[in-house]
Amino acid sequence: MKLVLAIVQDKDGNRLSNEFIENGIRATKLSTTGGFLKAGNTTFIIGIEEERVDEVLDIIRENCSSREQYMMPPSSYDVSMETNFPYPVEVEVGGATVFVCPVDQFQKF
Repeated sequence: MKLVLAIVQDKDGNRLSNEFIENGIRATKLSTTGGFLKAGNTTFIIGIEEERVDEVLDIIRENCSSREQYMMPPSSYDVSMETNFPYPVEVEVGGATVFVCPVDQFQKF
């Protein structure tokens, strides 16, 4: 048994959830927020048999693509009152961050 934690961008969350359902993979879906971009994420918690881990990873890989997006950098307040106009910067968003952890014991009540 393995525990898969997958953190994906909100835009990919519903599509990925539907794919899990279609493939008989039970997942708990949580709304989360990233610390770097402070944007919405979806975190999936999946308990799965070891022989199905590659199937889960393939589904995640196929449904969560990274893409470029322009974002405004965090604003900083200058006490000197100088005008400072921040410009959008291009960042890579999306994709998935996945952790696969061993499970010593699994109980279902």
